[in-house]
Amino acid sequence: MEPTVVSSGTLTIFEISAIFLSITALLTYVNHRFIGLPTTIGVMVISMLVSITAIFLGFLGFDDLIDYEVSLLDQLNFTEVLLDGMLSMLLFAGALHVNVSDLRRYKLPIGILACMGTLVSTVIIAGALYLLLPLLGFDLSFIWCLLFGALISPTDPIAVMGILRSAGAPKSIETVIAGESLFNDGIGVVVFVLLLGILSSGDIPTTYSVAHTLAVEAGGGIIFGLTLGGILYYLLKSIDSYQEEVLLTLAGVIGGYALASHWHLSGPLAMVMMGLMVGNHGRNLAMSDKTRHYVDLFWELIDEILNAILFVLIGLEVVMIAYSGNLLAAAVLTILIALLARLIVVGITTTTFNKQLALPNGAWKVLTWGGLRGGISVALVLQLPDGAERNVLLTLTYAVVVFSILIQGLSVGKVAKSIRK
Repeated sequence: MEPTVVSSGTLTIFEISAIFLSITALLTYVNHRFIGLPTTIGVMVISMLVSITAIFLGFLGFDDLIDYEVSLLDQLNFTEVLLDGMLSMLLFAGALHVNVSDLRRYKLPIGILACMGTLVSTVIIAGALYLLLPLLGFDLSFIWCLLFGALISPTDPIAVMGILRSAGAPKSIETVIAGESLFNDGIGVVVFVLLLGILSSGDIPTTYSVAHTLAVEAGGGIIFGLTLGGILYYLLKSIDSYQEEVLLTLAGVIGGYALASHWHLSGPLAMVMMGLMVGNHGRNLAMSDKTRHYVDLFWELIDEILNAILFVLIGLEVVMIAYSGNLLAAAVLTILIALLARLIVVGITTTTFNKQLALPNGAWKVLTWGGLRGGISVALVLQLPDGAERNVLLTLTYAVVVFSILIQGLSVGKVAKSIRK
């Protein structure tokens, strides 16, 4: 079903923000008061039910609700909101409490899974879809399959980390999942942008140009993030006033991400590096106890609020998805392929480097099942040019994201408990 967009007038950015913030606040209350699921999963479930209700009413001839919802989402621009608005703060907040010494201890699995794992997963998923989708009537060129592999391979720990902690998962597994996801977001975005450029221009770049682009965007983003983190560390250390120091961190994140994007550097990697520096050296050496308390509290709230809004938006995006019997079968097939690709990447890594990794027996189960996909995948697929291919990939992306958050996210705790036992 393709809903018809009926706009009741162009809304201002303030009005759109007010509407979605109010919806998010109401859904978090309903979830906390009556349902009790983890916040991100709970609000996504409720918003999906709202969207499904709107679609059902549309079938019955009551189109007002679905038309209004589609109009709001059409004016929102999910990709711009996430990639240019939320992502910088989410990545910084996520990196702020990651211990650098733990990352060093597990740098081998994190590096392999974030870099090589993302690339290998991209190729496996692309190859499988290129071979199997024609059997269901969808003939996608290999570049479109590669684009899908690049946008669906990065993992998202937002929904799973709290569940892993409550389940008592080994600290080593938490560190690997968190570290991998912080870095593979940046890698996945860079690869996606490269492939999107090939699709747009039709030109196959040379190996040198690809390596140069990766080095400039990824390497430049890392260096820029470290430099910005060093400047922020000096500023934080030179004063002792929590109001100004909280403001400095916020300005560093928003301003730094804007500068990285302007200079065509990897903003996600820059924010991760800055977050690691401020979270380790800044919190320990440049902040008083009072400042540390307020900085932590501020970014914890930012993280919770933005995650809730993000998952509400993911749930509401149901109304933008095309439906058909073949697409449903393709979605199920894609979910299985994505899981298989994740299993292969994790299996090769944990088997080949078993002694060096020093992970608990059975860690591959949690690393595989805990590799959730999230909002970044949805934001990237919405960047694709309009057409039949985009519509197919949007449905497949949404299917993988919803399955990973609802099914994997709600059951990974049991897998983690089995490892603990």
